[in-house]
This record gives sequence, structure tokens and C-alpha cells, in this order.
Amino acid sequence: MDTFTPPHCPNPKCECHCPTSGWKFRRFGSFTRKHCLPAQVTRYRCLHCRRTFSTQTFQTNYWLHKPHLQPIIFRRIQGCSGLRQIALDHEVSPSTIQLHLSRLGRHGMLFQHGNRPEIREPLVLDGLETFEYSQYFPFHFNVLVGKHSHFFHQFTDSPMRRKGSMRADQKRQRTKLEETLGRPDPKAIEKGVAEVLRMALPEGASLTLHSDEHPAYPRAFKRLPELKIEHVMTPSKEARRPQNPLFPVNLLDLLVRHNGSNHKRETIAFSKRRQGAIERLAAMQVWRNFMRPFSVRKRGPTPAQRAGVMSSKLSVAQLLIKRLFVTHANLPETLAGYYWREVKTSALKVNRTHRLTYAF
Repeated sequence: MDTFTPPHCPNPKCECHCPTSGWKFRRFGSFTRKHCLPAQVTRYRCLHCRRTFSTQTFQTNYWLHKPHLQPIIFRRIQGCSGLRQIALDHEVSPSTIQLHLSRLGRHGMLFQHGNRPEIREPLVLDGLETFEYSQYFPFHFNVLVGKHSHFFHQFTDSPMRRKGSMRADQKRQRTKLEETLGRPDPKAIEKGVAEVLRMALPEGASLTLHSDEHPAYPRAFKRLPELKIEHVMTPSKEARRPQNPLFPVNLLDLLVRHNGSNHKRETIAFSKRRQGAIERLAAMQVWRNFMRPFSVRKRGPTPAQRAGVMSSKLSVAQLLIKRLFVTHANLPETLAGYYWREVKTSALKVNRTHRLTYAF
């Protein structure tokens, strides 16, 4: 017997869309699925907007032809698997894996945003450098981590110009690309760091912030007169031991590169689109905060438990137990841009945004 009760109308234009008790609906038959469980799915109709929906509308695998892959892909992308490796193992197209990963990333963004803690500890800031499409398109992930809890609070992206030693032909190729596609904003890291702090902290907050000696950081803080920041700098060349004030973010950088095949130093699994790297990092953010123990050897609490937002470790099944609606989350502008896939890879002519009507 179906005991499911729809919590609200899934139609974002309906006045019953926000979770509320007493909204009126009625059963509207059912349909049968051949390859998925449950085979019999109940349908409903909202008596206000007349939109029909089903129990599947409230599941994270809504509108997926292979819903069983969702938890498998989540585990595999934390185990350093490339998308084509996963696709080969499960005899599906790499685009199918990318579709699932994009959805897992969006779900992770909403879950993280809805379960973020109040910040009551010093923070550690750093930039993880990687690239998209080719090494001519590097970018920074500006990451913010709790010093004591190791909770991975926020991240933003900042495209950069290729730097370092280059051959003469590589310099000519860089010049040609910049003439065609434009040169990245030289203040991108400054703006990205200001935005990651603005997203994580309420106006008027006072905090101690640890970072390395990157020259863009002090300039970024000047963009935030509403925050009171005590900036403590540690040279990046100091030994990366637990006693180092930057250890929480150094450990996160290590885990991102260890778990993500797209961030290895030498790899053919690098991210072809920055948007894809963002979605993969969003999924990793949930895994790091809510699933991985603070100490694997001692089987200690997770960063979320240490930060006081969870009482126990989260499982993949618990993460994917229900669909989260973006219309219920008041996402900041940058995070909303990530959710709707608005980050462009300039080297590609086609950059599809996320504008589906029913699925998410």
C-alpha cells in the first residue's frame, strides 16, 4: 500500500508550492514502469493549479532512465574514476554519466546550502589551481575551510591567464587564443575571493582568516568593508604538517586531487568544461563535509558533526532520499549561476545552461 503523502505542489508557479499543511490534492491513477522499482507509481493532481505529478516527482532520480546508477556514480567520482571509465564499466554513454554527475552536483549544492553551519571558528583560505579544456585555460578554485572543524564552507572559481615557462610556439598560441577569445580578467582571483567570503559570512561578521601570501587576498578584503577580518599569513613553502595553520585547506587540496581524476597533475581525464569541474567539486564538498570522518584511522566524527550541523555520519542513501527544490532555496547569485550552469568555457562554441521545466 502506498503511504506516500506529497509535501507540496511541485509546480513552482502554484501557491501551494511552498511546504505547507492542508494543501489539497487527490489521487490521479498510476502508471507502470518496466525496468525500475517501484514498478507501480501513483499519480496525483493538485486541486489548485490542476498540475498532475507522481511520487517520482519528489525523488532525486526523477526523469532518469537508469536511476540505479546515481549512488554508484557518486561513490565512483569520489574514488578517482574518470567519466569514461564509469561509462565503460556500466555499458552506458559517457554523456549519461555526465548527466547524472550534473544532477548530483546540483543536488549537492542545494544540500550544502541548506545545511551550512553558523561560522564560529577561524577560517582558512586557499586557491586550488587546475584547468579546463586545455592548459591554456587555467583557473583557481577559491576554497574556504573551517580551521578546527575542517568543514568545507564555500568555493568560487576564477579563470586565469596561463603562466609559467613556455616555449616560443606556446607563447604564440596563447597570444592567438587571447586575441580570439579575450584575455581573462586580471582581477578574477581578487573578485572570486571577495565573493567566497561574501557568500559564507553575514554582514558585519568578525573573524580571523588564515591564508598564504597571495597578493590578491589583501586587495579582496578591501572590497568587503562590511566584514572585520584579521588576516594571518603563513608562507606557502612551510612544511605542510598538522601544526601548519594552513593544514585544513592543504588537506582539502590533497583530497580534491587524490579523489578527483580531473585534478591530477598529469591526466587525460581533465575537465573539459569548468562547469563540469564545479559540479564535481560540489558533490565532493558534500562527501567531505557529511560523509568522510575527520580522522579515517580513528573513525571520528565528520566535519559536519564537528561544526554542529549533523548528529551522525550521512550515507549516500540518506543524501539521495528526496529531491530538493531550488525554488525553496534562496541561493546567492554566484551559487545560483553554478546551479543553472551559467559558467562558460570560452573555447567551446556551445555552452548549454540548465533550463529544464520538470526535472532538476
